Amino acid sequence: MHGKSLSPPLSSLWGHLLDLLLVDIYQTGSEMLSKSARVTYILLGHSLGFGFGYALLPLFAYFIRGWRMLLVAAALPGFLFIPTWCLIPESPRWLLQKGRVEEAELVIRKAAQWNRVPAPEVIFRAGDCLELMQNKDEEEQTYTYMDLMRTHNIRNITILGVFIWISVAMVYYGLSLNSSNLHGNIYLNCFISAAIDIVVYVATWLLIDRAPRPTLLFTTLMFCGIMLLVIKLVPEDMPIIVQVLALVGKTGVSAAYCFIYVFFTELMPTVVRNMGLGICATAARIGAIICPYLLYMGLYSKILPYIIFGTASIMAAAVSMLLPDTRNSKLPDLLIQTKHIRRFSCCSKEALSTRPDATEGFKEVN
Repeated sequence: MHGKSLSPPLSSLWGHLLDLLLVDIYQTGSEMLSKSARVTYILLGHSLGFGFGYALLPLFAYFIRGWRMLLVAAALPGFLFIPTWCLIPESPRWLLQKGRVEEAELVIRKAAQWNRVPAPEVIFRAGDCLELMQNKDEEEQTYTYMDLMRTHNIRNITILGVFIWISVAMVYYGLSLNSSNLHGNIYLNCFISAAIDIVVYVATWLLIDRAPRPTLLFTTLMFCGIMLLVIKLVPEDMPIIVQVLALVGKTGVSAAYCFIYVFFTELMPTVVRNMGLGICATAARIGAIICPYLLYMGLYSKILPYIIFGTASIMAAAVSMLLPDTRNSKLPDLLIQTKHIRRFSCCSKEALSTRPDATEGFKEVN
């Protein structure tokens, strides 16, 4: 009895810990890698792993019918993260913002040694260190979640991010969970849904630098919303058409879901990036919590969940055009580097303005 009562809280705790870990993986990896490798790391390094894990889930569920053992099987790979605590160094960008230049240089030199390339004799120029001293007051400040509301620009990004992440997660998990309600074998439907995600992640990686960030997010979410709303026009005696439209629409929100991690990593300054992504990830979990209740409405009207998901996707698409384009921009480090973001940047050629930061002085090590 005690084991049964502890099982749900422990599984929920494990899920929350994984969410925290995911945010840290995104932030640390993005800050340690060069611009050319950052997008590849997020879209292929993480999203593809997520997709393959998603594809393995129906296979595990087919052979492990007990939900407790299924949770154990899904949780065991998490122990592989334990050794990374000793292997992954601190972010050089974060060390620079704390004025710990020597430690940042040591991390860069170790990375060069691991990659078997010569490190430059001078990694950070004197001018870079001088700029750090000029910004010392802001760097030494202790930041809290309230700093996400301090300036006009970071406040707008946070509010828009919360809305977009709630909507995207609600639609994504809603369509993923609804795969068991589609016509055909539930395990096969889940696998097909995961396979589509894998293809979408690769396609997003190929297209991400070919269009402005807001335009790409708008296009994927709008495509998803239109496909879901078209389901309303399909007769009830044609479930295959509904299934095809739902899976095709899911390609759009799947692309948006992996893409927003790249986009908002580039939008948030280093000093509040962890908290900003944490707020957005929390908003995404709220969207995931809401979606089962929306799916339950399908008992009264099979079309209603698709209408809600389609409308939410279109609304998020419209809101995304208010965000600035961060393509080919350096990561902002300080809050003052977000002051030049224009609220309606979709109508302007001005992108995210960032001054030369302290990380510009070292060469990319690949």
